[in-house]
Amino acid sequence: MLKKRIYTAICLAAVLFLVLWSQSSRLFGLFLLVFFCAASWENARLFENRHPFVMAAVSGIVFIVALLWFPEDAYVLCIVASVAIWILFLIPSLFRELPKPGTVMAYLYQLLYWLSILGSFLSVYVLYIRSAVLLLSILMIVWLADIGAYFAGRAFGKRKLAPAISPGKTWEGVVGGLCAVIVAAVVVVWLIPLEDNIALRIYVRYGPVAMLAGLVLLVALSIVGDLLESKLKRRRGFKDSSNLLPGHGGVLDRIDSLIPVLPLAVLLGVWL
Repeated sequence: MLKKRIYTAICLAAVLFLVLWSQSSRLFGLFLLVFFCAASWENARLFENRHPFVMAAVSGIVFIVALLWFPEDAYVLCIVASVAIWILFLIPSLFRELPKPGTVMAYLYQLLYWLSILGSFLSVYVLYIRSAVLLLSILMIVWLADIGAYFAGRAFGKRKLAPAISPGKTWEGVVGGLCAVIVAAVVVVWLIPLEDNIALRIYVRYGPVAMLAGLVLLVALSIVGDLLESKLKRRRGFKDSSNLLPGHGGVLDRIDSLIPVLPLAVLLGVWL
């Protein structure tokens, strides 16, 4: 299992490096297209959709149209809609029973979750066009929060965060993840300023209190994204969203924390 994880990670890192090195927005868009179609296929499976490959194909067409012909106003609308979907529907759904498969509400839920995935992928493209450093800084927030939560949870974890959804997560892990992100932000904002990172952008525009609040919100959303996908998998009896990435599970398993974070980060770091 460990060898598979390492080999898969090396292959993905190599492909991503070549895409970024090419500095081609078209090639980067193609890279996103492949993973968006895979995520859409997994999304359909999580909701017991009988035609997951059709869903993936339609998703690919939508994504191509968005990249080639959407004006910036349409990107703004999609990303704002994605944030609204999380606030009004997906986050509240963590605290109630999921709709039964095959019902109108289940199809609506699948559509809303798919729209949030679309918004996150469009956010990645917008950030890449603006600045690869800005994109990386947002990804680092989620990765650092996850790493900090893992080690803090193992060392100090006692109080379960959501035992019915994800028994391994603890409140101590949440605090550890947040501390890791805040320490990193202090470093890249004051000690070794890194140009064009998300923490510095928020700090320059709105001040230190807003920066701290923004980081707390982004970390909280990363946890929410992880919990929601865990809840969807638990309902289906899945350990992973798929086995497309050997040793890592599926695409959604790798990006679940990023799905709610990226659209809000675009609003905070680019458009607001």
